Amino acid sequence: MHFWLRQNVGRQAGWLLFFSSILLAWAILFAMQPGLELSGPVWQGEAMQALLALCQTSASTAGYPVAFAMWALMSLAMMAPTSLPALKTYGELPSAAHLGSRGFIALFGGYLLIWFGFSLLAAGAQVVLAGANVLDMEGRSLLPVFNAFLLALAGAYQFSSLKEACLNSCRSPLMFFMANWREGVGGAFMMGLRLGAICLGCCWALMLLAFVAGTMNLAFMGLATVLMVLEKLPQIGARVSAPLGAALLFAAALTLFIEYGPLT
Repeated sequence: MHFWLRQNVGRQAGWLLFFSSILLAWAILFAMQPGLELSGPVWQGEAMQALLALCQTSASTAGYPVAFAMWALMSLAMMAPTSLPALKTYGELPSAAHLGSRGFIALFGGYLLIWFGFSLLAAGAQVVLAGANVLDMEGRSLLPVFNAFLLALAGAYQFSSLKEACLNSCRSPLMFFMANWREGVGGAFMMGLRLGAICLGCCWALMLLAFVAGTMNLAFMGLATVLMVLEKLPQIGARVSAPLGAALLFAAALTLFIEYGPLT
């Protein structure tokens, strides 16, 4: 009875951390929206004013630390929900039960570490583009050719064998754990790294579309999150990937057509 209670409490603590971190990430991203007026007693004091100043830095003027923080928050807010089936499957495995919340947190931490690595690179790209004065305050690229390239890249990648292989692993989390199982907290962390790498293989091109829609655009973040979650669902995902790829390729062509007109 004592073991069952400890195991159940540990599992609930892990899920509490998971969902609260997602909500916190979305809340901070909301506070970072350009032009947002935040006032009231909660924002009084030096510490809160410093946080407010940090949050309201635009994408076109943010230095590398702020840009990295923004991309890391985006990765947490957008990609953590897509890992829900894998985390749920891990929590239900008897081999993971004795670790309680430690294994869950280690798995989730390894997963996020991969996406934070991606954030390091994406933040660097944002700073370079901002330095070249080709980003607006929301982080939207002002170069139509670059936008069309990212849209075409993401669209073509939807039909690639690498994307399909990564999606197959994401859609079958039980098979993933059976093929990659490692014991202990360290093993959970290593599985999290591998799971994050597979997820990165699925979604990196879609995440880069933030430079097209705006790296601080909450509407894009929400829509992209929904699409990436749907792609990883076994019964729905196969019906989403190809139409999404076709839509992105069409958007790329439309972007060039609007900018340059028909090629005659």
